[in-house]
Amino acid sequence: MNIITPTADGSNTLYNETIGEHYHSKHGALQESKHVFIEAGLKFASAGKPEIAVLEVGFGTGLNFILSLEYCEIHNIQLDYTSIEAFPLSTTLIEQTGYSVYVPQAIWNTFINNYEAALQAPQSLSALSTLEIPHTTLAAFNTPKKFDIIYYDAFSVQHQPEMWSDEIIAHACSFLKPGGTFVTYAITGKLKRAVKACGFNIEKLPGAPGKREMLRAVKGT
Repeated sequence: MNIITPTADGSNTLYNETIGEHYHSKHGALQESKHVFIEAGLKFASAGKPEIAVLEVGFGTGLNFILSLEYCEIHNIQLDYTSIEAFPLSTTLIEQTGYSVYVPQAIWNTFINNYEAALQAPQSLSALSTLEIPHTTLAAFNTPKKFDIIYYDAFSVQHQPEMWSDEIIAHACSFLKPGGTFVTYAITGKLKRAVKACGFNIEKLPGAPGKREMLRAVKGT
């Protein structure tokens, strides 16, 4: 069961009773998503590019997606967004998050109207954007596509350790293009070693509120 709960910046998140963890930071769902995945991730990886392919691990509430779509529309960047989700939320529950107020209504409507279809097959949302949400686990996910950036937004290692093993991190990183970016809210010595072993250059960046540091890594060319 998922319970809507407020966070410190006024935005809501969901508490997953089965996992025992919130979908976003209790210190601020919106500011964490913006800080980690938009500012440190998308903005960095898309600089100077007319198009970008995103692979997200953990679609969850769709917050990262709608913020990414808004950023790409503002900057006229073609967005190809693929997000793996083993346990999709209902449209009703996503609507109850209140996230519609954080993006233009047209973007929110486009997302909500195509969400369930995107769980079944890739959807063209506009001339500049596509969305696909494979209903599968990361371990079972496979595609010939290569991506410019990975948003690694799984639940924490304390509650979902299988998502942070060396093997699953290497599997995720295999989908990145040379020069591609791996970004996540977490940073541990084990994670840094796993990503580095895949041929990445590691950066420690200031974390979102509530976390001292976060990880960004760039795949060798």
